[in-house]
Amino acid sequence: MSIDRKAAIAAYKERRTIAGVFVVRCAASGEAWVGQAPNLETIQNRIWFSLRQGSHPCRGLQAAWTAHGEAGLTFGECERLDDEESAYVRNALLKERLLHWRAELKAELI
Repeated sequence: MSIDRKAAIAAYKERRTIAGVFVVRCAASGEAWVGQAPNLETIQNRIWFSLRQGSHPCRGLQAAWTAHGEAGLTFGECERLDDEESAYVRNALLKERLLHWRAELKAELI
């Protein structure tokens, strides 16, 4: 294995992930769904993948995807959390902020 490859792998393992709360909106129906993720940079890809497969556990979101397609949904970040060393504290904060945004946006949970 080359030194460049080893350095790239080490950098990947040491990268910081950004936790936070996100929203998926359907322009046609006006519906919104909020969720929380330990890594905001990868969550949209994961959600879109399960929607394309027709296997997303949130029935309302899957129904909106089926009716309006990918172009009918938008993904956005509501809030990023400050870097938190403790997973317990981070998870508690995520839950608290998720409930705040659910009420604020009158959204369903993903």
